[in-house]
Amino acid sequence: METIMNNIKLNLQGAIGDTINKVVFAIIVLVIGWIAIGWIMKILKKVLQHSKIDPTLKPFIISLSSISLKIILIVSVINMAGEATSLVAVLGAASLAIGLAFQGALSNFAGGFLILTLRPFKIGDFVETSGHKGTVEAIHVFNTVLITIDNKVITIPNGQLSNASVINYTEKPTRRVDIAFGVGYDADIKLVAQVLESVISQHPLIHEEPAPFIKLAEHGDSALVFQTRSWCNTSDMWTVHYDLMTQVKLAFDENNISIPFPQMDVHLNKIQ
Repeated sequence: METIMNNIKLNLQGAIGDTINKVVFAIIVLVIGWIAIGWIMKILKKVLQHSKIDPTLKPFIISLSSISLKIILIVSVINMAGEATSLVAVLGAASLAIGLAFQGALSNFAGGFLILTLRPFKIGDFVETSGHKGTVEAIHVFNTVLITIDNKVITIPNGQLSNASVINYTEKPTRRVDIAFGVGYDADIKLVAQVLESVISQHPLIHEEPAPFIKLAEHGDSALVFQTRSWCNTSDMWTVHYDLMTQVKLAFDENNISIPFPQMDVHLNKIQ
């Protein structure tokens, strides 16, 4: 009986020792593997920088490669510690929570795949979506990064982005600049049209075709409103917009064309 107990004791000690050794070895492999993945990703980034792959795909490839390698490493480490029943039990108990947590991640992954497939925008495009405006800096596996005009960083989940309306301001090579100018009711409308046509036609960044549109569009409460529409390269849009705002005002001043502004007449009655 004593011999049997001793054998059981030795077997338990051996099993526990073997389990501990496997867990320690698995942890060492995990640490070394994690560091190795970091080196691999640095090499991959340098290779992609000098490759001819579409810049829009590069961040996605890097992100997907990093996640895939880390998943493979973790699965391998778990297999190495296969007899560590306590670890397996913990993972089994947490499997439901992990699955629920990854529902959003899978949705974002699918969204990223749709974005890269349908290509509603690419890196460098200026877009508006979900109440945000910015230049697309990167499209990762789970999210897309926008940089605003004032250099803020906006991270939007791909699942949300793939289901939202997206306005791409830079997809087309040309844009139309729409500006309305108000003049007083006493203004010579033929002279106003001539002045506007002169300013617009002389601007070097405005295209001759399609021809600029200049028409009296509205009889406002306090002004006659002229609508102008002119075409230019997308990259020149804001330059043209601000130039016209300045140059039209100067031309109106030279031709004594007034630009009305809201006024209020106050009448005071003296009480006897």
